[in-house]
Amino acid sequence: MVSNYNEDSIQTLNWREHIRRRPGMYIGKLGDGSSSDDGIYVLIKETVDNSIDEFAQGCGKTIELTVNEKEVKVRDYGRGIPIGKLLDVASKMNTGAKYDSKVFKKTVGLNGVGIKAVNALSKQFIIKSFRDGSGKVCEFERGNLVKENNLKTTSEQNGVEIIFTPDEELFGNFSFLNEYIESRVKNYVFLNSGLIFNFNGTKYNSKNGLLDLLNEYMNAEGLYPIIHLTGEDIEVALTHDDGYNDVYYSFVNGQHTTQGGTHLLAFREAVVKTIREFYKKDFDANDIRTSLVAAISIKIDEPVFESQTKTKLGSKDVSPNGPTVRNFIIDFVKEALDNFLHKNPSIADIILKKILESEKERKAISGIQKKARESAKKASLHNKKLRDCRVHYNSSNELKLESTLFITEGDSASGSITKSRDVNTQAVFSLKGKPENTFGKAKKIVYENEELNLLQAALNIEEGVDSLRYNKVIVATDADVDGMHIRLLLLTFFLQYFPDLIKLGHVYILQTPLFRVRNKQKTIYCYNESERTTALKKLGQNAEITRFKGLGEISPDEFKYFIGKEMRLDPVRLSKEDHLIPMLSYYMGNNTPERQDFIIENLKVEADFVEN
Repeated sequence: MVSNYNEDSIQTLNWREHIRRRPGMYIGKLGDGSSSDDGIYVLIKETVDNSIDEFAQGCGKTIELTVNEKEVKVRDYGRGIPIGKLLDVASKMNTGAKYDSKVFKKTVGLNGVGIKAVNALSKQFIIKSFRDGSGKVCEFERGNLVKENNLKTTSEQNGVEIIFTPDEELFGNFSFLNEYIESRVKNYVFLNSGLIFNFNGTKYNSKNGLLDLLNEYMNAEGLYPIIHLTGEDIEVALTHDDGYNDVYYSFVNGQHTTQGGTHLLAFREAVVKTIREFYKKDFDANDIRTSLVAAISIKIDEPVFESQTKTKLGSKDVSPNGPTVRNFIIDFVKEALDNFLHKNPSIADIILKKILESEKERKAISGIQKKARESAKKASLHNKKLRDCRVHYNSSNELKLESTLFITEGDSASGSITKSRDVNTQAVFSLKGKPENTFGKAKKIVYENEELNLLQAALNIEEGVDSLRYNKVIVATDADVDGMHIRLLLLTFFLQYFPDLIKLGHVYILQTPLFRVRNKQKTIYCYNESERTTALKKLGQNAEITRFKGLGEISPDEFKYFIGKEMRLDPVRLSKEDHLIPMLSYYMGNNTPERQDFIIENLKVEADFVEN
C-alpha cells in the first residue's frame, strides 16, 4: 500500500533538529567510544580545531583539554569570540569568521557548522568568551538556549572556554578512552610547532614536527634515518622499514585526513617519479613503495573536503589562483628529495638495496601468486570455509560499519555462529586446526598455504587494506590454551603481512561467556568468576551453573545474544611501546629456552601465590 504523499509530508527542520536526526552528516558514526573514529571523539576534534585555528593565526600558544568521565572542557588563550556574536556562533548554522580569509588563513574550520553540531548533540553545552576584561556565557541543553549572561568585567585571560557532555540519548552508555584522545593531541603538537597542549594535566609539545610523528608511530626501526623535508606550506618525512606494506599519515591544515585525498595521491606519485629519475631506472611503483612509511602535511587556502568530518581532501588547487595540489607537491618532492639523495649517498644506497630486494621477492612469488589466485577463485565457488554476508559496502562504496567477519576454529563453532548470525552483515570463516606460524617467513608463504591464501582472499587484502571487505575482523576462538594459541598465530599473520588491519582498528577478539547461571525464572551469562559470583547472589545458591568449555558447546539459540547488539569485543591495538619485531620474535620466534624460563618463573610465582 502506497502511503499518502501530500503537503503535510514536507517538513522543515530547524538546525538542532536536523543535526540530532541526521548526526552522521556532521560527525560520522555515533558509537560508544570503543573505536577511535566514534562521534564522541569528533565532538572533541570540532571543539579543539577552533582553538588550533586561533594558534595558527599566532594567537594563544596554549590549549587545555580536560576529560573527566563524560564531561569535556577545552580552554584556549586566543583572541576570544567577539562578545556580541557568541550566541550566533554557537547556535546559528553557517555562522563564523572563517569565510573571511583575511582573518583566518589556512584553517580547518570553514563552514560554520562544527561547534553547532557539538552543541546540538550534547546534553549540556556551555560556551564562554573573554575579550579585554569583559565576557559572555551561553548555556544550552541539547541545542536549546537555557541561560545567557554578559560579564561586564572579568579577570579571565582572553580566549574561549567550552564545556560539554555528549548526550546519552544519542550515544548510549559511552565512555572516552584516553589513548584515542592522546593520539589526536599528539598529532596537534606534531603539526603545530610551538603549541603547548595540556591534556588532563600532561603537557605535550613537539620541536621536530613530522619527524617526531614518525618516531612516535613507527613500531620498528627504519632501515635508515628518517628523511625530513620542509618547505613553505609543506612538510614531509619518510623512511623504509622491514614490513610488507606502505603506511602514510597525511594532513591538511592540521587535519588528519585518514582517507587521504588529492594530496596523498600526489605525494605517492611524486616519490615514485623522484626515485625513478634519481636512479635512472624504471622501477615498478610497488617495489618503490613497499615498506615505505611516510607523513605529509600541507597548508592551503580554503581546502575542500569531501564531508563535514574532513577525512578526505578533494581540493584540486593549493589556493584559488595558485598551482594544483598535484603540481605543488610533485615539484617540492622532486627537488627536495632529489637534493637529499645526492647529498646522502649512503642512504641512497640503502634505498636502492631495499627496492631491489622487493623486486626480487615480487618476481619470486609472481608464479605462486598466479596459481594461488586461481586456486582461491575455484575454492570460492564451493568454499565451505567462508559463509559470506550479503552487504559489505554502503551506497557511497564505503565499508558498512556493521560488516563483520568472524574467524572461528572448527565446524561446530562456525556452525553455531553461522546459524545465529545476521546474514546481511556478518560472515564466518572457518579454520581447520591451527594456522601456520608465519613469523620471519617470506610473503610467498601466504600463497603457498591454502588456509592463509583463502583467508587473504576472503578479506580481499592481497593489494592492501584499502580493498578490505569487512569493517570488523573478529577472532572467535575458545577460551582455552589452544584457542589462545590460534589467536596468537592469526595476530602474527596480520602483524607480519597486513599490520594496517590492526593499526587502523579493524581487528577484535570476541569475548564469549565462560558460565551460564540460571534458575527457572532467569538466565545470566557470565564472562568471568566475578560475574558468576554476582549471578549466584542474584539467583540463589541453588541455581544451575554450566561451564562452557568451547564455542561449539554454545547453541545457536544462545549464540545470538553474544554476537548481537550486546556483543563484547576487545579491540586489538598497537602502541609506541609495542616494539613489533622484538615482540613477535620473543613470542613466535625460535627462542624456546627463553620462553621456557619465563613460563617456569611465572609458574613458580603463581604457585607461591596460591600456597600463601
